[in-house]
Amino acid sequence: MRTSQDGFDEPDAEPVCHPDEDNGLFPFDCEARFLMGRLIYEKVQMSEGDTTNMMHLMDALNAANDPPFANADDLYATIDEIPFGGLPWQAAEARYTGELPEDAPPWMSETFKIYYRDPLKVMEQQLANPDFADEIDWSPKRMWRRCCDGCVCRHLQDLMSGDWAWEEADKIAKDPLTHGAVFAPIVLGSDKTTVSVASGQNEYYPLYASLGNVQNHVRRAHRNALTVIGFLAIPKADAANQDSPTFRTFRRQLTHSTLLHILSPLEPHMRRPRVTLCGDGFYRRVIYGIGPYIADYPEQCLIAVIVSGWCPRCLCPCDELGTGSEQHTLRSWEHRELALKVCDGNPRQVWDGFGIIADVVPFTAYLPRANIHEVMTPDLLHQLIKGVFKDHLVTWIVEWLERQPNGKKKVAELDRRINAPGHFTGLRRFPDGRNFKQWTGDDSKALMKVFVPALDGLVPEGMVRSVSSFMEFCYLARRSIINTQDLHVMEAVLDDFHRQREIFRHEGIRVDFNLPRQHSLRHYRMQIQRFGAPNGLCSSITESKHIKDVKEPWRRSNRNQPLGQIITTVQRTAQLQAFDTYARSRGLFKLGINIGPASVTERNPTITPVQVSPSTKKPDPFDGDAEDCEDDDENSDEVEDLDVQITTVCSSFVRLPARPAPGYAREVDQLGPRLDLPLREYVDLTDCPRPSFTLRVNIYHLTRVVFYAPSDRSNIRGLRHELIRANPSWLGEGPRNDCVFVQKPNRSRSHGGFKDLEVAQVQAFLNFEHESRPYPCALVRWFEKVGNAPCPVMRMWKVRPKLDHARRRVCTIIPLDSIVRAAHLIGTYGPTALPREYRYQDCNHTFKTFYVNKYIDHHAHELAF
Repeated sequence: MRTSQDGFDEPDAEPVCHPDEDNGLFPFDCEARFLMGRLIYEKVQMSEGDTTNMMHLMDALNAANDPPFANADDLYATIDEIPFGGLPWQAAEARYTGELPEDAPPWMSETFKIYYRDPLKVMEQQLANPDFADEIDWSPKRMWRRCCDGCVCRHLQDLMSGDWAWEEADKIAKDPLTHGAVFAPIVLGSDKTTVSVASGQNEYYPLYASLGNVQNHVRRAHRNALTVIGFLAIPKADAANQDSPTFRTFRRQLTHSTLLHILSPLEPHMRRPRVTLCGDGFYRRVIYGIGPYIADYPEQCLIAVIVSGWCPRCLCPCDELGTGSEQHTLRSWEHRELALKVCDGNPRQVWDGFGIIADVVPFTAYLPRANIHEVMTPDLLHQLIKGVFKDHLVTWIVEWLERQPNGKKKVAELDRRINAPGHFTGLRRFPDGRNFKQWTGDDSKALMKVFVPALDGLVPEGMVRSVSSFMEFCYLARRSIINTQDLHVMEAVLDDFHRQREIFRHEGIRVDFNLPRQHSLRHYRMQIQRFGAPNGLCSSITESKHIKDVKEPWRRSNRNQPLGQIITTVQRTAQLQAFDTYARSRGLFKLGINIGPASVTERNPTITPVQVSPSTKKPDPFDGDAEDCEDDDENSDEVEDLDVQITTVCSSFVRLPARPAPGYAREVDQLGPRLDLPLREYVDLTDCPRPSFTLRVNIYHLTRVVFYAPSDRSNIRGLRHELIRANPSWLGEGPRNDCVFVQKPNRSRSHGGFKDLEVAQVQAFLNFEHESRPYPCALVRWFEKVGNAPCPVMRMWKVRPKLDHARRRVCTIIPLDSIVRAAHLIGTYGPTALPREYRYQDCNHTFKTFYVNKYIDHHAHELAF
């Protein structure tokens, strides 16, 4: 096949190629020089003066060899010479072209600058990135898998697994001009961000783009799958003109005209394919299209050109958003044209009757196969987490509590309960409850983990049911893989939420529920079926990119016209990352040092054991007065890919540290009756011959468990690790003994979910050898289930300490590989206030019954149903 230089099919023309010659490590002399440059510029973000001083010091310390760079300017010049990864930025100007009145405000004569990169070249870079070669879907897909109950369900995960991509590919296949081309949807996202509250320009308006073929977990991993392609203008007006219809219309039209101008290089290749080199080394005919648009609700109204307070997806009247569950007609370009025709182009009529802003034409009107209303996707962060949960439910409950007798005391009790749960790795503490001024998305997510149990006995049952039903819906919607069974459950719990929220109307907290963010929940099932799991198309991805591409570069600037400096920093960072990908894909790096995030192509690094640092003290593991023992930090988020097979929710990989806690290796007969008897019983149940019990037992304070949790913060392949602790003294606050989920024996499993699991509290991790065979195990105290089903109000299981005939805690030893992962228990508070002397460290032995907290993370939600 022959193509012209613009990539169209033509006879006697050469294909468009990307330079792929092997230039070695140019412009760096060696691997160490590149790693030093990346460490200084991208990782440490060292200032220009400090960089120069460090080079001079290195020169003085080692006079025999030159430093890696002469000074900061030499480093910057070397980065600028990297031949790939950097795309030139362009500038455009825009201004008001309407009729100027006599007393024209300043904004009418002001020139607004827009900076952008060619989106076609950005998409070609992403297509050619070898890091994504195995993580790109070249065609739409439909995945069917067998669920735990044996039925076959459709699994919705990435954008290309949804119906929308399938339908668009069908249209391409039916057109003779585009038949056989790869459909490449472009995911766009825009949102204003504030970098400082200081005087001067502190607001920026970045525009992001991502290749829709890239799978969701890569986009969420922030590995160049989402790229800033422009900075839009933010027109300002004085207080007298900022609410004028003329200025508001100009501001909207400026955004759409800018988007159309930036995306115009893609328009020819939305009609005819372009031959493009891909990351796997093959050339493909690619045809582009406008894919999902990531935006919060105000941005959705701006992009969809609808009136605030209306739904951007359907024609439900703004005063009926909270009534009924019937589906309304979906918005479309055809309906907009028809509405304008019926209303004779009267802007007021289409505004009041359909929520349409007639004065502005959306940018998709000039692009093929683009319906802006159709590609508006769910926004988990602003619709569910910060919207319905934080702004609505939490606010309503606090307002109801304040209206009650002794309302301030009840609100204070709620705040104390929020801070009352016991230890769990990664659990965020709220010393002052939920009463703090600046909320972030992470704050709201952390509060969701502990909020439902805190309501026990404090508010009416209907309010608790409404929150628990919404939480169930939210956690299902936030999964990275959603099957058809999950969609049915989502619909059921959403209907229950709509029924239970009526209590806020009966209590006088709300007059109606005409709230666009709550109305948007009705569209989630349809949008998940069309675009896959919303986790890969959430505004939390663009919010996190604000930090790397706007806020951190702004802090490195001198604050004098910083946008140019921000663009330069973004450009150089992209070049360093592209060089790293280029060198690693060709095996040019030998040192094994990785400055940036782990590469997708690094598949099987070895497991690094968790080490316990030696301590001068040698505390007894069963001595409550033992001193602190040094331990690893509490980070448990991401883990490198491991050479182990973990593919199901309940499977895990558990490993003890390389060395036991110092001074804890003892003979069995020296351990005392508390451990001697359980150990003898455990040995009897194994295939180990009955020893003479002169075995030497090693005792550990922690173990590391790795499990498959793609919906949680994890590595790019979905593996996550946690440290489970059984420490006699933790941070000077007394002992810490974590709880764990334990698998039942195979013969006892039948129901799935928490019915196949048990909960235990770890007292110690043990290991002994017999006939050269290790026997890793754990000493645990057991809990037993309360009832045969979860609590219908809280939607969580209850457990209580398991006692023997003498009313003592049942304590046994279990094999280490029966542990699935850590579990989190929250005491059942009831209507009684917490004692003043209560400490969260005492949680596990203060309450008589506990809730198994399935909201602590998404993996626990999938386990403890």
